[in-house]
This record gives sequence, C-alpha cells and structure tokens, in this order.
Amino acid sequence: MTLTQTQIDLPAPAPPQTARPPVVRRAPRTEPGDVPAFSPRVWQVFSWYVRRYLRRHFHAVRIARDGVPQTLDGLPVVVYMNHPSWWDPMLAIAAADVLFAGRRHAAPMDADALAKYRIFEKIGVFGIEPGTTRGAARFLRRSLSILAQPDHMLWITAEGRFTDARTRPVRLRPGLAHLARRMDRGVLLPLAIEYAFWNERSPEALLRFGEPIDARRLRDVAGAQHRLETSLEQTMNDLAAMSLRREADRFGTLVDGVTGVGGVYDLWRRLRAAAHGRRFDGSHGLG
Repeated sequence: MTLTQTQIDLPAPAPPQTARPPVVRRAPRTEPGDVPAFSPRVWQVFSWYVRRYLRRHFHAVRIARDGVPQTLDGLPVVVYMNHPSWWDPMLAIAAADVLFAGRRHAAPMDADALAKYRIFEKIGVFGIEPGTTRGAARFLRRSLSILAQPDHMLWITAEGRFTDARTRPVRLRPGLAHLARRMDRGVLLPLAIEYAFWNERSPEALLRFGEPIDARRLRDVAGAQHRLETSLEQTMNDLAAMSLRREADRFGTLVDGVTGVGGVYDLWRRLRAAAHGRRFDGSHGLG
C-alpha cells in the first residue's frame, strides 16, 4: 500500500524580542569516533531480517497516514518515541527503512547490552551509560556530533524504560530536553507506538508521527521538557483514539504480516472458497 505523505513546513524562527535575550547554543566538543559506524550493506540485511521477523508475529505494522513526513530538507532529525514494548526498536527500524531510506540512522543503547550485540554497532547504535554524569555528557556530545551530519537521524526511546502506552502524564528522561536545547537547528519528531488486537489472531503494531518541533523555538531546558512531553502525549492520545475506533483506512501499511487463524478452521474456509470458485482470503475484515 502506498503511503499518503505530507510535506512538513517548519515555521520561521520567532523574531528577537528586546525583553528576552537571544538563545546561545553551545557548540559540542567532539572526539574521534563520536559518529557511530553505519554500514549500508549491514543495514540492508538487518532491516530485511527485521521486516521478515515482524511479518511472522504481527497481522500488520501500520502507520497513520496523516503526519508522515515526506522530506525534511536535509535537516538533522531526532525521532523520540514512547516505549511500551520490546518490539519498539524493531518498529523504528522498519519505519526508518521505508520512510527515510536516504538517511543514515543512529540510536543510543545501554553500553552493557550493546557489548552483547556488537553487530548493532554496524547500524549506528552507540553505547551510553545511563544514570551517570559521565554517561549523560557523553550522550550529549555524541548525539550532537551525529546531528551535525546532514543525512543522519537519531532515534530515541525517550521514556528510558518500558512504560504502558496508557500511562499519563507522559514523562521523559531529561537528557532529550538538554539535547534539544543545544541543537542550533533541526527537528524533533514525536512518534507514538501502540499494540492492539483487532479482528485477527495476531496483533496490530500501530505508529503515528506528531507535529514536528523546531529546535530553534526551544529557549530553555524546562520549556523544552514540557513541550516534548506534551507533544508526545498528544500524539499518543490521537493514536489511541484511532486504535479504539479501529480506523484501518486511516493507516498505511509498513509491513504485511500474518493473516487468518490457521489449522482446521482456515482449512475448512479454503475448501469452501474453492468449492464456490472464490479466491481464499484469510483476513477478517480490516485489511
């Protein structure tokens, strides 16, 4: 299914006001190796494997048609998402591969966990040390170095731990706001993720992008934190409403997955379809 994509037009920066001093962005101190390695060949193989794996476990991976960005004109982009499930990074890889094929991608991961999966370092994953001052400083430095590359995108599960998609209010780890405050240009893009059972044996994986946030409009860390949290929460609320109404026609399909029940039940349906000269369709009515 072809996705209907919309152009994102970023608002012009607000004119300076005499009552408020201009925002001063500190240039990051970079070190060799700050930008993680990215192998297009390894990415191609790994993203193919991820889509295949998702097909086996979901009826479909769907993304809301409205809000899908068509182009971001070479701007650095941070996609920040909620974190309801172990599946979230796989959905991010599928979305990155389909919607942002011309980009190189990066994502932070706990350094201890990354040590067990070194292959991830070939697709832009870099290690962080959560909960430490040194780790926070290194996260900011490396993230800003990545975002200085015009073709790179950074993907972050910003809640920092598994959190149910219905939990309100949404609370994000403060590192994202500190990062946003230090960006001299670029976009922060909220991404809501939810999982639902509709009419099929296998679940639906649902995604929705929210309104882009111009980093130039974020003048302080506290304000950035509030804006980022409320924007993601609104995006999650919008996605939840679509999920409750089972509005399949408002979604495009990133990955087609498992359809039907299988076993004796689907065998009987196949035989009935053949007896009536019809093509067998294992779905149950939501595409």
